[in-house]
Amino acid sequence: MNAAENVQEQAVVGAFPQISFKKPAGDHWVWLCSGALTVSLLALIGLVLLIISQGFRALWPAPIHLIQMGDKDAVLGEIVERDPEHDRIHIRRGNREIFGLDFTWVNMDESTGREIPKNALMLERLENGNFYGFLDNSLSEDQFKRAVAQGAKGLASLHHMEDALNDYNIKLKKLKSKMFRAADNPDKLAALAAEKTEIEADFQKEIDRVEKFRADLFAEKVALVDVTGRAVSLPAASVLRIVYPNRMNFFSRCWLFVKRFFALLVDPPREANTEGGLFPAIFGTALMVLLMSLFATPLGVIAAVYLHEYAKSGWFVRWVRITVNNLAGVPSIVYGIFGLQFFVYGIGGSIDQWFFSENLPTPTFGTGGLIWASLTMALLTLPVVIVATEEGLSAVPKGMREGALALGASQWQTIWRVVLPMSSPGILTGVILSIARAAGEVAPLMLVGVIKLAPHLALDGHFPFFHPERKFMHLGFHIYDVGFQSPNVDAAIPMVYVTTFFLLTLVLGLNALAMILRQKLRQRYRSGAF
Repeated sequence: MNAAENVQEQAVVGAFPQISFKKPAGDHWVWLCSGALTVSLLALIGLVLLIISQGFRALWPAPIHLIQMGDKDAVLGEIVERDPEHDRIHIRRGNREIFGLDFTWVNMDESTGREIPKNALMLERLENGNFYGFLDNSLSEDQFKRAVAQGAKGLASLHHMEDALNDYNIKLKKLKSKMFRAADNPDKLAALAAEKTEIEADFQKEIDRVEKFRADLFAEKVALVDVTGRAVSLPAASVLRIVYPNRMNFFSRCWLFVKRFFALLVDPPREANTEGGLFPAIFGTALMVLLMSLFATPLGVIAAVYLHEYAKSGWFVRWVRITVNNLAGVPSIVYGIFGLQFFVYGIGGSIDQWFFSENLPTPTFGTGGLIWASLTMALLTLPVVIVATEEGLSAVPKGMREGALALGASQWQTIWRVVLPMSSPGILTGVILSIARAAGEVAPLMLVGVIKLAPHLALDGHFPFFHPERKFMHLGFHIYDVGFQSPNVDAAIPMVYVTTFFLLTLVLGLNALAMILRQKLRQRYRSGAF
């Protein structure tokens, strides 16, 4: 083969790609990373499915079983758990005023029969848990439903009357402040004292009227029969919902599930937070997170702008950055103790002495409240906002700054008109991270304002409408309280999962709003840095 033929053969061979069966270096690390990602996603999906299944299981209307335990003894209720290993079932039988406990274990080897009676009913009540039993023969279903509907109207009227009593308390509180300020004016003080006496007399009359109305309302009873055949009389006003689970089809069960889910969103809790709704906790959590964001975001952005745009690089600035990064790892309870001492006792106590001395020794701002909890959580999340904002500022190209300065803009105009808008996605990233952390923290809130049951919301119809000094409920603390402080553990388990689901949904919802806004801003300034 001559040289020309050799060159031609090499050209032909070079025209086709050379196939190599040797694995590229690092391929196993790619598989390891993808496997770790898959495991993490599966664990997250499994956690969410566990929360949903365990929480919403209590909202689904289960059939009522009647289990005979002999000639005379029987158990009536919903099956909530099965134990095949020991051949027993866990039944929610309710009727706490009769049996003492809502739940009981039944050994199936001791039962003599089981059925699902069509006429068995379940009543959701204000207290003592659910009632499981039957309607007395002396009362028809229509009469029973009419009596319960009438009781519900009376209960709504009672709630309105109790709200009116709160108006008297507010009037007396304002009058007390006026009397304190008029201590040096005997004539005005005497007039205010006479007005106070008149209001107190009207208040007492209203209290007597409400108590009489309550007694008459709960004196109206309906006749029922429990599983033992014993006659039971219940106040019609205490019945919140009548359910015949054994008569319901799939669609009626779905509709009842929706109504129970909606009740969780709008109703207040009852029975030591093991029953009822979650509205005060959801509202308090959302309001606290929003206030925290309003406090932390401007302060964090201002600090980051100064560190990145104005401060001269040196040992002091490096030390400040290291300190800010380390603050993100400080335990949250430390922030709670600082907030208790500085905000509650320090600032709050001073405010009480200056502006609310007439209420002392009862504190107004000198105790835990929504405003102090929001400020404490703002300090907790401030390092996250500062770091994320600095990263966003660093991502803005230097040419954008120089172009603005070349056109005659000042440094502040450049920052305000060019740098901050283009770094807004990074700022919102810090807000997202701060929301995720603040919504789940419980330890500092226990010191600076959270409470087991809030009698009043921070927003209401009384002037000045927003009351930052009031204590509030929080979903995270609600989970702790129901899960570890409830006397009725079995009834508390579903509520723990449901509350966890709503906390997770609230955090994801707030994060989704911030992420949507961040994406829109990123698309708007895509021609620049993003």
